[in-house]
Parts: sequence; structure tokens; C-alpha cells
Amino acid sequence: MRYREDFAREVEVREDWIPMADGTRLHARVWLPADALADPVPALLEYLPYRKGDWTSPRDAQRHPYYAGHGYASVRVDLRGSGDSEGVMLDEYAEQETADGVAVVEWLAAQPWCTGRVGMFGISWGGFNSLQIAARRPEPLKAIVTVCSADDRYDNDVHYIGGSVLGIDMAGWSGTMLAFTSRPPDPITVGDAWLPMWKERLDALEPFVHTWLDHQTRDDYWRHGSVCEDYSAIDAAVLAVGGWADPYRDTVLRLVEHLPGPVRGLLGPWAHQYPDIARPPGPHIGFLQETLRWWDHWLKDADNGAMDTPRLRSWVQEPVPPATAYTERPGRWVTDDAWPSPATRWSEQALGAAGCAPVTVHSPQHTGVDAGRFFPYGNATDLPPDQREEDGRSTCFDGEPLAERVEVLGRARVRLRLDADRPRGTVIVRVCDVAPDGASTLVTRGVLNLGSRYGRDRSVPWEPGNPEDVEVELTGTGYAFPAGHRIRVAVSTAYWPWVWPQPDDPSLTVWPDRSALLLPVRPAGTDEGRAPVEFEGPEQAPPLAVELGASEPRPERLVSHDVGTGEWVLDVDPNYGGSRTYPNGLVYTEKARERYRIRVDDPLSAMAGSEWEITMRREDWDVSVRTSSELTATADHFVVHSTVEARSGGEVVATRRWEREIPRTAG
Repeated sequence: MRYREDFAREVEVREDWIPMADGTRLHARVWLPADALADPVPALLEYLPYRKGDWTSPRDAQRHPYYAGHGYASVRVDLRGSGDSEGVMLDEYAEQETADGVAVVEWLAAQPWCTGRVGMFGISWGGFNSLQIAARRPEPLKAIVTVCSADDRYDNDVHYIGGSVLGIDMAGWSGTMLAFTSRPPDPITVGDAWLPMWKERLDALEPFVHTWLDHQTRDDYWRHGSVCEDYSAIDAAVLAVGGWADPYRDTVLRLVEHLPGPVRGLLGPWAHQYPDIARPPGPHIGFLQETLRWWDHWLKDADNGAMDTPRLRSWVQEPVPPATAYTERPGRWVTDDAWPSPATRWSEQALGAAGCAPVTVHSPQHTGVDAGRFFPYGNATDLPPDQREEDGRSTCFDGEPLAERVEVLGRARVRLRLDADRPRGTVIVRVCDVAPDGASTLVTRGVLNLGSRYGRDRSVPWEPGNPEDVEVELTGTGYAFPAGHRIRVAVSTAYWPWVWPQPDDPSLTVWPDRSALLLPVRPAGTDEGRAPVEFEGPEQAPPLAVELGASEPRPERLVSHDVGTGEWVLDVDPNYGGSRTYPNGLVYTEKARERYRIRVDDPLSAMAGSEWEITMRREDWDVSVRTSSELTATADHFVVHSTVEARSGGEVVATRRWEREIPRTAG
């Protein structure tokens, strides 16, 4: 990493309040050239709930001063009800959030230090709302950079997967957001108003999971904020970025396929991180330089070739032995001028020989404990380990050893002729690269709630005794299967804790000769004669002087099995960043834990839990928040228990407790 300290323009930092139409004020931190009043600049907005005063401040210091030094006003705004902004936050991507974001864009454009042109950028939440605000077409917003984000809030986010409840993050992320929305603003910014602002937030609290489980099919709640509903609404230029280790990678493929306006896609080997941040897997790139070229072209009219790049640049991964982290993922960059690529050839391979007997699929409930983290952040235990144990809990269909190398790029599919012996069920498909020594590396996977086989907007029970053809679309990948390896299709009926188990615990009958794997093959020689893809090395502004605190040593992911009861427990430390002391004297400590429990033979034994403990101290200011969330289910209801306890100086400010039963309509 190169730290850039000398910039063309001197940078100053100011704090500001942005008024909304109802009188609520959002707090902004603005990095801008010191001479911007005399020589105005375009503005760049990052708009998040993740607290610029503490949680994101180390990351903010990497990029906002960098952009400012290159002639931009780089602005970080806390969402309404988060960080130091006024008001309350009731849900993610709510109409109020989007309307506020449009107002912020227009406010920035009207400032005397701004040229009137605005860009937006962000990773994850900030990438989501960049797309959502772009779809509202505020006139000043000319370009966005959306990283690790989703265009479909129902089928490509942290709530549902393939029409099934996403057990690992439906509860875990709701617990995380409960911990975020329970935190107070900082008196160093808001003064004595911090306590009444905090009490207002605590009074308005409601666990987000209640709302998410109230909408178990893809209804209007999920259509709101899903830009896939109308790609044509976006006319700003879009640079869409993702990583093969990130669950949102398919959004990049859809955006480069469907957006009618200027768009470029970039898919690397990365996890849920900006591509310049040195967290595995690499290699990492000079992402700030790449985005600066984008901004200069669209916001400063620079003729710099930003749109001369191919429509999609992708990293095709070389085969590697299975591991839970890779410092560098070997591979190469390939390019496509259109997507779907006209170079792709679909290869269809039946899962069994003609006339072979049908097979039964019925998996133990702990199938999935080796799935890896849903959101890899670049930690040591994030990626799936060797899949041999998972394969043993599944029904596997192996191809013959490959006679030659096979490269795939895009979204594979598996078509299954099957029957289920219960009205409700789920089918999970994994594709693995099996080496001659038996090592099994996960390449891609997909999930289908059988009730959503006719569309995610409805739930249609299966009719046992009436076989059907269903198709499971797998997540996108760029991968090279080497000669001599086998391609394995593994099918299971469980995938805990990623997929919340259906209560009926069905068995499936699959006809292999009428089922097939369809691979998007990139033929050898496709890239001959094309210009190589090149990036500069990573470069950032100097890091913030944060002192990391000591943390209690414990495993990031611990799997335990009680042989007597058949119970399996996954104990997770999400390791978001830990405790730290900031230059302004704030001492922030954080402990988070997630637990997922199930018995091997009982789908109704599933439990997902989340616990957070946060303390924040500076001089005589000392506050703490403890939260807990637990999700279980009966055959007919989801059951949610959540608590919050907030203290100031050791005294209780608020205690909240929720118990909710939500009918199982589709999940």
C-alpha cells in the first residue's frame, strides 16, 4: 500500500448540518480543497448509517481526503437517526432515507464551493442507496460508483435466498442493526442534545427482523428500492464493482446487462471490501485511482478514456486447494464488450446416464456448517473449507475426469427432474472442483425454495407424486477447472445456517438422466488479441491514528457437535473491527457473538442468536449498549425475542424487550 500525503490541492475538513424538509438535520463531514470557494469543485457523497464518528472513520480517512486532494468535496453523511444525525431510523432503505438522500444531493450541488455536479459512491449499504437515489434522477447526480451492492432487495440481500429465509443473516444482521440503532450520538458533535436525541432513538426502536419476516415473498415492500424493477430509471453513469467472494456479485452482471445508460462492470477476486483494502483474497488494485478517472470523466469532462474500457472486466480464478482464506487468489483478467458475452458457449451435461435409476436426496439438518461466512470480510475463517464432509451429507453426481481445461464465466444453472414427498421443501445445489486426491473446492452454489419455483412473488405448495422440472440458478463465478479434475454437482435438502429449514423435512427423488448441469463456458482463445487489463497499485490517504485495543482471544468460527443429543452449534465472532481508541479521545469497545444451533434430525430445533456489547467513553462521558436477538420457529410461526439495555454513567437510560410470533407463510 502506498500512502499519498502530497496532493495538488490543500485539504481542509469542516462539519456541517444539512436541513431536511421536515426540519430534521443530517450531520455531514466535508473534506474539500481549502480554496474551493474561489475555485469550486464537484461533490462526492457517501451516505451511510454506520457512524462516521467511530465505526467507519478509519475507512473514511483512507478515501475522502484522497478525493479532496484531487479537487473534490468528498462528503460523508450519517443517515437520519444514525451516528450524529437527528431523527429516528425505522428500517433499511426506507422511503424517508431515499428522499433525504435526494435532498442531500441537491443541497451539495447548491453550495458555493460546488460546481453543481455530484457523484455518489459506497460499498454495501452505500452502494445500495447510490443506485436507489440514482433511480430518482436528481438533476445534479451525474455518476455513481456502487461496490458490493444489490439491485434486488429480496433475492440478493441478507433476508432471503432462493425464496428461503436466510437464517445466517436474517437474525444476525437484524441483531447488528439493533445494536447500531441503539447507539447514541456523540456529544463532541451534538453537544448537550445527545441524551434527548438518544432517548428519542431508543423510544422508537423496533427490530428490523419483524418487518422482514412480515414479507416472506417478493411483494411491494421488497420491490421498493429494488432498481431491477426498472433499470431504465437510472441515467447516471454507473461503475458497478464486486468480488467473487461477495454474495452481491451477481448484481454487477445484471447491471452491465440491463442498464441502458453508461455502465462499466468490474469483478475481482475480492470479499466484501473495497478493492484497495488489503484483506484477503487479493490481488488488490489501485481502486481510488480507477474511481478518480471515473469522476474526472463524468464530473469534470476530462477526456481520459474512462469509457474506453470494455463493458465488463472479470478475474477468472485459477484452481486452488480449498482454504478458508487466500492472501492472493491466482488468476487473470478477461474482458467483454457486451454481457451476456457472445463468446460464451453453454455446455449441458446430464447428471446420469440414460435410463439410470432415480436417487433419493435427504440430508441431515446440519448440512451447511461448512458453508463459510455469508459475508466474507477478509477474515481468516470466512471462505468454505474442504467440502468433502458437506459432500458426504449430500447426494453427489460426479463427471468424468476432464480431458482438458474448462473455463466458466457467468451464472451456471442446474436443471433437476424431481419429486418431493412433502408440500414444503428446499433444494440446495453446489458445484465443486474435485482434485485427483479427493479435495473438494466449492466453486458456486444456489438455493431454491420449492414453493417459489414459479416465481418469488408467490408460494405454491409442492404436490407429492407429481414430478416437475425445476431450475436452480447458481451464483456467478469466473473459474478454471483443470484437466484431470472432476466437476461435482452436490444436491441437498438442508443448508444450515444459511437456509432456514422447512418444517416438513422432505425427501426428494431426483432423476439424474433427466437432470443436467449447464455451464457458461468461455472457450480457449477468447481473449487472444485483446488489450491486457492493467491497474495501478493500491494507494490511499494516510491512515487515521487509531490505537487498536486488546480483545479476548476466541475462535472466529467454532463448530461443536454433541454426539449424545445430535446437536450441532456454530459459534461465530463476526470480527468487524474490535475495540479502538480514536484521536479525539473516544475509547470504543465492541464484543459481538452469533450462535447457530440445530439437531441433526429436527428442523424445528433451529436457533439463530446475536449478542452485542458496546461501550463508548471520553472523559466523563460513559455509555454502554447491550443487545440480544434470538430467532426460532415452530411449524407455523417464526418466534423472535429481542432485548436492548442502554446505560449512561452506569445508570439505565432505557430497557426494551420484544417477543413476536410471525406466521410462516412462505419461509
